[in-house]
Amino acid sequence: MSERYERNIGAITQTEQDLLAKKRVLIAGCGGLGAYAAEALARIGLGYLTLIDGDVFVPSNLNRQLNSLESNLGKSKALEAKKRLGQVRTDLSVEAIQIFLNEENASDLLKGHDLIIDALDNVKSRLLIEKTASGLGIPLVHGAVEGWNLQVSVIFPGDLTLSMLYPEDYEPPRPSILPFAPAVCANIQAAEAVKVMLNKDCILRKKLLVIDMRDNSFEIIELMGGIIG
Repeated sequence: MSERYERNIGAITQTEQDLLAKKRVLIAGCGGLGAYAAEALARIGLGYLTLIDGDVFVPSNLNRQLNSLESNLGKSKALEAKKRLGQVRTDLSVEAIQIFLNEENASDLLKGHDLIIDALDNVKSRLLIEKTASGLGIPLVHGAVEGWNLQVSVIFPGDLTLSMLYPEDYEPPRPSILPFAPAVCANIQAAEAVKVMLNKDCILRKKLLVIDMRDNSFEIIELMGGIIG
């Protein structure tokens, strides 16, 4: 056992640790959510990460995005994420792709992965990635933040949870986001991703975890056929 992961053992088994080293995860979006999720998965011992983001850092990212620095404004979010992860783990296989997901490239980009993490920032792209992941038979971990609030759900092929939650033509105004909300949300996403890959119980499938950090309220909402139960 590598000393690097000795503190993992007990919470997970050595067999599970070895299994994570073989898993491939794609993170769609390398901003507030994606960077934190990527780092958590890298540190727990995931073997392969694909990072997709066509965007670059701008000053408004500095309040919440892990990899956003005054020194790298204007630089690629995907490439900067790969650079940081290389400093965390030299043995991690990371592919950084500077591209935005669309109808033409989504299937080719997502295929071949064991799990997808939704770290996107708009409904249209979220619905596209859900549809594509479902068609490819790949589970998806959704996360979203606004202000003090966040939500997380696990979506298996055929569930189409986001399609039930969001009307296809719905696009809310750009939300305010405080720095701690993405960090909390992304780490819960990473935990759910690990549980799915290790076939653990108690995942948030057909459930929506909603957290309001202002009053420290945590609620798990049951989703029944697209209806909130």
